[in-house]
Amino acid sequence: MTITTKTTKGSEDVKVTFSLSAEDYSEPVSVVGNFNDWSPFAHVMKKRSNGSRSATVTVPKGSAVHFRYLGHDGHWFDDKDAEVDDQGSTYQV
Repeated sequence: MTITTKTTKGSEDVKVTFSLSAEDYSEPVSVVGNFNDWSPFAHVMKKRSNGSRSATVTVPKGSAVHFRYLGHDGHWFDDKDAEVDDQGSTYQV
């Protein structure tokens, strides 16, 4: 599981990319959070040629991103490298 960020040129927004390796989770998965009103189908992670999956969202700089992953058969899981609280995983951008 990795999270990377990239600032958007000429903007106060940040692109946040969530990535899962094939070893992390091999089934279809979505990233769900406060950036998409917790909609399970808004950011389905795309499968890459190497078997990994990723999705990118854009959020305001300085915001806290609260999220969880939603996998096959309704399996929710958190990012093991992010802070976890009652809202799921949290990542500060």
